[in-house]
Amino acid sequence: MTVAPVHPETNMNPGLYADTSTILGKDDFLTLLITQLQNQDPLNPTDSVEYTAQLAQFSSLEQLSNVNRNLEYMQLFQASINNAQAVSFIGKEITALGDAIQVKEGVADACEFELTADAGGVIVNIYNDAGDLIKTIDQGAMEAGRQTVVWDGTDQNGNQMPDGDYTFEIMAVDANDQDIEAIIYTSGIVSGVTFINGTTYFILENQKIPIADIIEVNEVVAPES
Repeated sequence: MTVAPVHPETNMNPGLYADTSTILGKDDFLTLLITQLQNQDPLNPTDSVEYTAQLAQFSSLEQLSNVNRNLEYMQLFQASINNAQAVSFIGKEITALGDAIQVKEGVADACEFELTADAGGVIVNIYNDAGDLIKTIDQGAMEAGRQTVVWDGTDQNGNQMPDGDYTFEIMAVDANDQDIEAIIYTSGIVSGVTFINGTTYFILENQKIPIADIIEVNEVVAPES
């Protein structure tokens, strides 16, 4: 008879655990227990202590199985609630982590970010959808906190850029030319919601923003007539 080797780290026989279909469920356990009782030696029956221990194991297995099933139901229920709530975000303005901006009808989105410390110099780099640097904006010194830099939608030579998707990055240093972290934000009005692999995404124009990246939600204020 050939015996499969025992895994040195887990002390488990890998041949027994490679296929999850070999794992016993509570029904299999009960079948084995009944079979054992039916085929026991009547002159040497199963010890009552051992039998009680086996019943206790079966009870624990059944309880764990019920707990797992209830947890799955709770997860599905919570997911349905989250999905229903996500739809209520449509039409609202959100701010989220991200570097995407757009030029629409010749008007560019503002570049929003947060400096973690006072900066002696801040540079904003604008890139097109191909990743090419098209403009550098030198903002000079800026204070720590939320900041906004307005891009006029032109390239380095003053040419108007076409409508479309762009990205930006922030390069900031302190008075000693040490790098400062800048947290970059994107914002827009939610036009739809989609669910991908269990994750909720809000649609902003051509972007998909995961719900975990959202940091602020606001009502859209209608312009005064």
